[in-house]
Order: sequence, then structure tokens, then C-alpha cells
Amino acid sequence: MSFLIEFVKFLILRKKYWLIPIILVLFIFGGLIVLTQGSAVAPFIYTIF
Repeated sequence: MSFLIEFVKFLILRKKYWLIPIILVLFIFGGLIVLTQGSAVAPFIYTIF
């Protein structure tokens, strides 16, 4: 967790606000892949890509 806090402080200090949406999308897709691994929803996820 300290990495995330340090990363947020870096974003605020360097004013890299444009990175926040990119990071959020990566976390959402990562969570989606982890949650749908081996489930019945997986074929629907693959049609998105």
C-alpha cells in the first residue's frame, strides 16, 4: 500500500493528472481479467477485445 500512496504523492507533486485515467483503466481491466478467469463470463470478455 505504501507504493500506491507514494505514487499518488508523485502524481500530485509533478502534476501528472493525465495519468490517473490510464491507471484506473488498467486496474479495471486487470481486475476484470482476474475475476473472469475460468468463469462463464470469459467468452463475453474476449469478444470485447
